[in-house]
Amino acid sequence: MSIEKATLGCGCFWCYEAVYQQLHGVEEVLPGYSGGVQSNPSYEQVCTGTTEHAEVLQIQFDSDQLSFRTLLQVFFSIHNPTTLNRQGADVGTQYRSVIYYHNEKQKSEAEKLISEINATQQWDKPIVTEITSFDIFYEAEEYHHNYYNNHSTQPYCQAVISPKLAKLYKEHSNLLKPGKDS
Repeated sequence: MSIEKATLGCGCFWCYEAVYQQLHGVEEVLPGYSGGVQSNPSYEQVCTGTTEHAEVLQIQFDSDQLSFRTLLQVFFSIHNPTTLNRQGADVGTQYRSVIYYHNEKQKSEAEKLISEINATQQWDKPIVTEITSFDIFYEAEEYHHNYYNNHSTQPYCQAVISPKLAKLYKEHSNLLKPGKDS
C-alpha cells in the first residue's frame, strides 16, 4: 500500500466528495479549505470570498490502486475547468478550479494532463485550473462531511450531485469500489 494525498478544488466540495468516495483506492475524503490567508477559517468566512481560500477535498488514496493521473482524469470530467471562479450557480474565488500539488511529480502530471486535454479541444475554451503548491489544509466543519450521503434527497443534491454521480457511473465504472455500480 502506497498512500498519497491529493488536494483538489472544483466548486462546492459537497458536489465532488460523493464522487471521490466511490473510487477504488480512495481511503479517505475530507472537505475543507486551502489557499487562503486566514488561519482556521469558517465556512461562513470562506463564503465571503475575502479569505482567499478555495473549497477543496483532501483525498488520501492508494497509488498502487489508483494513480494521481486517474484522480485528475475524474476531476476534469466532473466539473468545467474552463470557467474562472465559477461552477454552475456557485460563483466566487472559493469555487475556483485548483490543484494543490504535494510534490513535483503531481505538479508535472497535472501540467501534462492539462496540456493533453487542451490539445484535444475537449472543451470549447482553454482550461483555467490553477496549479499551486500545497501549503495547508483546514478541515471543514463536521456538517459538511458526507453531505450527499446524509442529505441525498434534498433538491440541491438531486439537481447537482446526483447527475455528477450518474456521469461517474457511466464514464468511469471501471474505477468504482466493489458494489458501487449505480
